[in-house]
Amino acid sequence: MITIIDYGSGNLRSAAKAFERSASEANLNTQIVVTDDPSVVAKADRVVLPGVGAFKDCREGLLALDGMHDALEEAVIKRAVPFFGICVGMQLMSTRSLEYGETAGFDWIAGEVSPVKPSDETLKIPHMGWNELKIEGDHELLKGLKNGDHVYFVHSYQVALKNSEQLLASVDYAGSITAMVGRDNMIGTQFHPEKSQEAGLRLITNFLQWKP
Repeated sequence: MITIIDYGSGNLRSAAKAFERSASEANLNTQIVVTDDPSVVAKADRVVLPGVGAFKDCREGLLALDGMHDALEEAVIKRAVPFFGICVGMQLMSTRSLEYGETAGFDWIAGEVSPVKPSDETLKIPHMGWNELKIEGDHELLKGLKNGDHVYFVHSYQVALKNSEQLLASVDYAGSITAMVGRDNMIGTQFHPEKSQEAGLRLITNFLQWKP
């Protein structure tokens, strides 16, 4: 059972459809469940945390679901099930965010969320649209992905990592932007795989088949 957490933030319908399509095309007998029930998350086989908007709002929305943070800790940290954070869902994996003041993250990935500041001042913020991946690491979930694959972004902040070994992919936007991170049983993407067509579906399929 794959749980996509519903805490009032994220394009849940698009995410669920992308995971369902990937599971179907890979002939995987997988149940995709969108839920705000911590007891369902706690016993899930895989967990997906989407997120759209401001870090603080997403963090507060998640904490407003009584028991959800504990359920995440039970599934991801104690049972070590595969975890996928998308956009702000990835940012929440970090130590803290500096968006609208300082807000604590899960501290699963050492680093902080800071503003995207391209060296070319003519480039717009938010960083929105398609960009080309640069593969930075060797990871099972990168199978079938390559330098130059296009993925879709909508964000103004990014995760600045303390440990470069946890960087799996980046993109250039007049400066390097963290696109994908990973450690142990966890991965996160700043881009939206559910909107990234072939490359996004490849990544989702890899996640559904991943056995960390």
